[in-house]
Amino acid sequence: MEPTNTRSLINTFITSLEGAGKSRHTIIAYKKDMEQFVGHLASVEKNDIREVKKEDIEAFIAKLLHDGYTKKSASRKLNSIRTFFRFLKTESLLQVNPSLEVSHPKYTQAPPRILSKLEYRALRDVAKEDPRTYAIVEILLQTGLRIGELARIKLDDVVNDSLRVGGRDIPLNQAVSKAISDYIKARYDSNDPHLFVTKSGKPLLVRNIRSIIARCFREVGIENAKVQDLRNTFIAYQLMNGASISYISKIVGHKRLSSTEKYLELIKEQGTSREKLGEL
Repeated sequence: MEPTNTRSLINTFITSLEGAGKSRHTIIAYKKDMEQFVGHLASVEKNDIREVKKEDIEAFIAKLLHDGYTKKSASRKLNSIRTFFRFLKTESLLQVNPSLEVSHPKYTQAPPRILSKLEYRALRDVAKEDPRTYAIVEILLQTGLRIGELARIKLDDVVNDSLRVGGRDIPLNQAVSKAISDYIKARYDSNDPHLFVTKSGKPLLVRNIRSIIARCFREVGIENAKVQDLRNTFIAYQLMNGASISYISKIVGHKRLSSTEKYLELIKEQGTSREKLGEL
């Protein structure tokens, strides 16, 4: 690839993400981050990516913080920039990656939120009002799937009492299997292969799923919660009920056991016990 202007390189970068199968949500986030970064470079009259130095990236991060962005948001944007420069280096457009010399803003990340027994049951109860919503909630609570994985499930991924997702077979308990079966019977007419579809027969998008879960949270008064917390809850409850770290790590698709082990530390730190949360 020959060197060209920065905006053209971003378009090529985005195309590479699409080819790698990244989710639409992820691609949009990368594109917005990079367009914002390029806008900053243009303001300091740097249009050749080969001229970008560590100091330029640090100035961009400093400006974000000055403009009111949180340290977490600025850190995420730095990750986007690093991924972009890694792509350029892989394409032999750069010899070095200046973003690797830039430090992340230090911030304290909130620990994963685990739903209480009452919240868990209330969420399931309110979801029962609609077969599609109930199937979505049951899958998230009982399998620990990521929201993007749930959106990509196809009808033929449901095999007997398991789901084939991301190269792994996830067992389904009786409650989930029944919820999926009931939903399929009531599913809107559609030739689309995705399991979850809209009233018009189109695939249910990640943002649609977020809205559905957010509405359930509001209806039962669950505050400061997000979809990811259903995955957190699944992992924590499974570990508290005696499931092995290696088994849960495989089920939820963690690349490292340490990602699963941190939930044990969380349970200990919060003093969370099976008695406190109750059997589910």
